Amino acid sequence: MAQVSVENGELALHLTGMERLEGVRGDLRAPVSAVVGVEVIEDAHGAADEIGVKVGTRIPGVVEVATVYAARAKLFVAVHRDTPRGVRIRFTGSDVDEWIVGCADPEATRSAIEQARH
Repeated sequence: MAQVSVENGELALHLTGMERLEGVRGDLRAPVSAVVGVEVIEDAHGAADEIGVKVGTRIPGVVEVATVYAARAKLFVAVHRDTPRGVRIRFTGSDVDEWIVGCADPEATRSAIEQARH
């Protein structure tokens, strides 16, 4: 499962080997200063279901690991059946506008990011 962590002033999204294959890309990084919002989402699969071109893997309700080129934004999503809840992290001035990541404890992930922002 993808892991979000704060490392030396950056937010890092570490992908497993399989997620790198599914998402057709490596780990992602963005400065903590680029974070403009973090929210816990109850249905990460639904949130990840943006209309747009998806480069990666999508089996609805099972796995979504992809870059999504939507009309409103560029997103990276990493959500699995066993992590249906997650976080939505919004950025400004970053390569990707949003990350949607399924996590075992989205509240703790949000808290760690919020602490790093302040």
